[in-house]
Amino acid sequence: MLKAGIVGCGGIARGKHVPSIVKIKDVQIVALCDIKPERMDEFIENYSLKEAKKYEDYTEMLKSEKLDVVYVLTPNDSHAPISIAAMEAGCHVMCEKPMAKTTEQAKAMLDCAKKTGKILTIGYQNRFRPDSLYLKKACERGDLGEVYYAKAHAIRRRAVPTWGVFLDSEAQGGGPLIDIGTHALDMTLWLMDNYKIKSVRGSVYRKLADQTEQGNAFGNWDPKEFTVEDSAFGFITMENGATILLESSWALNTLDTGEAQVTLCGTEAGADMKDGLRFNKIELNQQTVVKPDLTVGGVPFYEGVSHDPADVEANNFIDSVKSGKQPMVTAEQAYVVTQVLDAIYESSKLGKEVQF
Repeated sequence: MLKAGIVGCGGIARGKHVPSIVKIKDVQIVALCDIKPERMDEFIENYSLKEAKKYEDYTEMLKSEKLDVVYVLTPNDSHAPISIAAMEAGCHVMCEKPMAKTTEQAKAMLDCAKKTGKILTIGYQNRFRPDSLYLKKACERGDLGEVYYAKAHAIRRRAVPTWGVFLDSEAQGGGPLIDIGTHALDMTLWLMDNYKIKSVRGSVYRKLADQTEQGNAFGNWDPKEFTVEDSAFGFITMENGATILLESSWALNTLDTGEAQVTLCGTEAGADMKDGLRFNKIELNQQTVVKPDLTVGGVPFYEGVSHDPADVEANNFIDSVKSGKQPMVTAEQAYVVTQVLDAIYESSKLGKEVQF
C-alpha cells in the first residue's frame, strides 16, 4: 500500500485528483496539508479520510510522515519548493500543471528529480483523453507524415476564472497562457514528438480586463485584482523548421473558441479537434474527412476500467511508481513547455524574438 500526502486541498484537488486517487486500491491518503484547516475538514468528511492527519505546513508533514507519493496541488509559485522538498524527503511527486512559475524553478525541479531518482510528473491530463490517445497512435504510425505546422488552441470568449488566485500575477506568474495555454502547448509538442525549439515570438495583451460590462461565464471579475494578461499568442519555430501557433485567452471577442485542442498539418494528412477528432486527407484523388468513433469500446489500445482522463492519469502515475517506468508525462517534457511559456512572456516584454 502506497502512502500518499496531499498538499493543497482547493478546487483542483476536489475537482480532479482526489476523486481519482481514492479509487486506486493500492493508495491510501494518510496526510493532508493546507493553509486553511476548513478545507482539510471538508476533505476528511467528503472522502471518508478519518485516519488522515492534518498539517498546515508541508515541511512538518514531510518530517512527520513516511510518505511514498506526494501530490502538489497549490498555486504555481509554490510548485517548485514543495516538489523539491518532497523528492528530497524520498517521495515521488505528481505536481499540477504548469510545472512551475518560471523556467528557473522548473529546472530546479528537474535537477532534483535526476539527483534523487524520484519520479516527477506534471498534471497534463488532456493527454489521457480518448481522442488524444487515438491521435497519438495515428501520429506514431505515420498517418500524418511529417507534421510541419500545428496550432495549439486555448480560446475562451468570456470565461475568466474569478476564484482562487488565478488573477494574481505574483502567485500564478501569468494568466490564460500559463493556465490553459499550457495544456494546448503540451498536447501539441507531445503529438508532434518534437521538443527541440529554435525560437519563440510572443504577443501578450491585457485589453478587456478593465471593462465593466463583462458578460463573464463565472460572474464579474474585479479589474483591480486582474493583474495578469487576458490573452497571449506565440509563434514557435522548431529546429527542424516546423512551426506552432499557440493561442490562449480567457476573454476575447471571438466565436472561434475551444481549449485543450490541437490542429496538426502533415505531408500525408491533417487532424484537428474542432468538431470531435477529425482526419483530413486525399483519397482516390478526392478530399475526405474521417471521424473515428471513440464511443464504441473506448480506446482500443488502452486496457483500463475507466476512460476518464483524470482516472487514467492517476493510474499512470501510480503504475510508474510501482514499476519504475517513466510516466506518460515526463519532467523533461514539461520543462520545455515552461521554457516556451516563459519565452512568450519575455518576447512580448522585449518586443523581439527569443532564441533558444
